[in-house]
Amino acid sequence: MTRSPSDDGYTEAIALRDGTPATIRVMRSDDRGRLEAAFASLDRDSIYTRFFGLRNELPGRALDRIAEIDFVQLAGLVATVGRNGGEVIVGSCTYVGLDDGSGAAEVAFTIADGYQGQGLGGRLLAAMAGFARRHGLARFTADVLANNAAMLKVFQRSGLPMTTRRESGGVIRVELALAQPPA
Repeated sequence: MTRSPSDDGYTEAIALRDGTPATIRVMRSDDRGRLEAAFASLDRDSIYTRFFGLRNELPGRALDRIAEIDFVQLAGLVATVGRNGGEVIVGSCTYVGLDDGSGAAEVAFTIADGYQGQGLGGRLLAAMAGFARRHGLARFTADVLANNAAMLKVFQRSGLPMTTRRESGGVIRVELALAQPPA
C-alpha cells in the first residue's frame, strides 16, 4: 500500500489526563531540533528504559530517517504541547517494518519525564495502530525491559490482542495483533 496524502496532514487535538491540551501529529523534517531537545531533557533512567543503555544523544541516522517516513516501512508520530508561542515535543512513537515478510513492525515510544502517566503512550499507540492497519501491517512487536511496568501497562490496556515472552537480559518481547481495532 502507498502513502496517502492525508497521512502527512494527520493531526489530533487531545487533552492529557491533567487537562493539558496537546497535539498528536506526524513527524516532520523540521522536528529534528525539537526531537533533540526532547531527548536532552530526559533523565538517565528514561534513556536507559527506552534505549536499553545510556547515550548522550539521538543517533544522527535516526533523525535523518524522518524524511523517509512512508507508513509502510517507517512511521513516526509526535505529541506536542505549546509553550511560549512554540511547539515542544513531549512524546514520540515510531514503527519500523520488519524485513521478514511477516507484516510486522517494531514499535517504540519515548515520553518526556514530566508527561509520563498522562495517557500519551496509549494515545500514540492507538493512532499508530490505525496507520499500521491502513498500510497493511498485521502486528506490532516491542522489546520492553521487564521492570518497565508503565510501558507494559500501556500495551495491556490497548485492547489489542497481546502475547508476551521473556527473552534474555530481562527483556519481554510483546506482540500486538492489529487485525481488528479494539472494541
